[in-house]
Amino acid sequence: MVDQTRSPIPLDVFTQGTHSSRSAGLTGPGGGVRSDGPLRVAFAGRTSTEDKQDPTLSLPRQLANSQTALHTALPGRAVIVAHFYDIESGRKDLAARGFGRGHERFTIPIPRDGGIQDLLLEAAQADRRFDAVICESVDRIARRTYVGTQIENTLEKLGIPLWASDEPIALNGKRSSQVLTRRVKQGVAEWYVLEMLEKAWGGFEVHTEQGFNVGRPPYGYLAQKVPHPVAARREQGATKHVLAPDPVRGPVVATVFEIRAGERLGYQAIADRLNRDLDRYPPPVATAKHRSVGRWTYSSVREVLTNPKYTGYMVWNRKATTSARGRNNPPEAWVWSSAPTHPALVSVETFTDAQKVARDREGSRSRPGPNTAQTGARRSYALRSYMVCGLCGRRMFGKESRGRIYYICRPARAYRPEGHPASIWVREEPLMAGLTEFFNREIFGPHRRERLHVLLARLDDSHLHEHRERLAAVEGQIVELKRRKERVLDSLEAADEPSPAFVNSINERTTRIGAELEGKQAVLRELREAVPVAPCPELLDRCPTGTVDLGLLPEVTLRRLLDAFAVQMRHDPEGDLVAVQVTITPETADTQLRAAHAAIAGDGDGADGDHAAVRVVPPTGFEPALPP
Repeated sequence: MVDQTRSPIPLDVFTQGTHSSRSAGLTGPGGGVRSDGPLRVAFAGRTSTEDKQDPTLSLPRQLANSQTALHTALPGRAVIVAHFYDIESGRKDLAARGFGRGHERFTIPIPRDGGIQDLLLEAAQADRRFDAVICESVDRIARRTYVGTQIENTLEKLGIPLWASDEPIALNGKRSSQVLTRRVKQGVAEWYVLEMLEKAWGGFEVHTEQGFNVGRPPYGYLAQKVPHPVAARREQGATKHVLAPDPVRGPVVATVFEIRAGERLGYQAIADRLNRDLDRYPPPVATAKHRSVGRWTYSSVREVLTNPKYTGYMVWNRKATTSARGRNNPPEAWVWSSAPTHPALVSVETFTDAQKVARDREGSRSRPGPNTAQTGARRSYALRSYMVCGLCGRRMFGKESRGRIYYICRPARAYRPEGHPASIWVREEPLMAGLTEFFNREIFGPHRRERLHVLLARLDDSHLHEHRERLAAVEGQIVELKRRKERVLDSLEAADEPSPAFVNSINERTTRIGAELEGKQAVLRELREAVPVAPCPELLDRCPTGTVDLGLLPEVTLRRLLDAFAVQMRHDPEGDLVAVQVTITPETADTQLRAAHAAIAGDGDGADGDHAAVRVVPPTGFEPALPP
């Protein structure tokens, strides 16, 4: 403010100007006060989340400090007439601020006229109750500099200054030092939060590396208490927890993964199987026991199959805790221990296979019968989820038309690739006949090994040769580097009185060779871990020989067979052909054997069909089976 008494000419004789007395957009404490009586001030307060701070103590302290600052700077000339405060994080964006209801959980001895959004809303009204806003410190407005200055600028454009009790309150218009002080404090406040978050994150990384579990142990594990590493915390009775296998529920986890990886069943189908024997497969119990349903559900099976802790590695930050309403974080945000920290319930390979099933089965279901999720569904389609369009890669859906079953690909126009017809229809009858012939000839046929050898001979195995050649080359380079290092050291030993320059030269050469050797050894480890998969025809011998008519099998038996062999059928509209692919691995061979026995016997009864009678024909080269 300019003191008129210092002007030799009365100011009221001049024509009023047209520009504002304050520069637009200039931030910091300033004017905008236009009330005739005492200065009307609104109090703005904030505490952190209700579980981290006590609002019943913090907010009254903030208000008391604000009142003291006003009485000191403007004795008898200012009064607080409105109270706005929130219980929420100060790191939120402005659009997300002021909507919490945490204040309802406490008895706070301060009247509340609203939150930060209500403050800004009333500030924009012509009949607002206040001329200025005061807070205890600027970090109570926001912990982020951008949001704090955003609120400050919004108020200033409305002619309302924002003051802080720990800053000088002046009305003389000189604000440069005040603005500098405030910006430094805002920067320090934001830096402090970020530093604490980084240190806390680093602490959790070390905590994870040491194998300590955070929260409730996963199903199949027990929380085993260990002494707290900090002596002071130990004296207070504090402990930490590591994971130990549950002797009852641990084997259930292994069974769930075996079913998923071996039979490729969906979450609900696995839950249905487990629910047949709850004594053998006890269901999970919720943290709040009154919420437990007493059986396996789709979500409980999914939670088991997607938890990487079962591989023996400790993993943290899988779920968002303070944001995103507890949703899963992306895998790249997870924190892993560098090595296993507790006994594994499943191998890494089995866990990986189970995750691949989820990717392959996306959008499909494995339960037999009509789709209960669709109103009015009257029938099911035996080859659903196995048929894929070769032009667009979409899974084809079943449809009945004039008494015949078809599998159709009909993408929307916006998602239809160039050259893709509006719709593609494939009848189920020739599909089933061709699939039956494929299994009887390539999987269960007596000449399957000979046919597989012919097929493998046509495959391009150049990638295997390239990998072997590169592996041999890197191994040779490592041997040569070791020899070079030995020769350099031999030259040092052969010198009677080596000069300092000679010693330094030897050190530089050995360091350079050592770094190169370390790099080659890292490449060698990567090559050995990335060995291309080589065909193993011997696995085919584990399947029985015989004949089967897939069209006559009960749907549950058929789908069990196709899921066990990971059948994929890809339709080529141009040649009107269907390419069939099956996968046999050592991990799935036992499951495939049981499914094959049940299919050849035509047995659809029983939960598993493990004891079905089998018509087995000896492989080629053996004496034919004689009737009894």
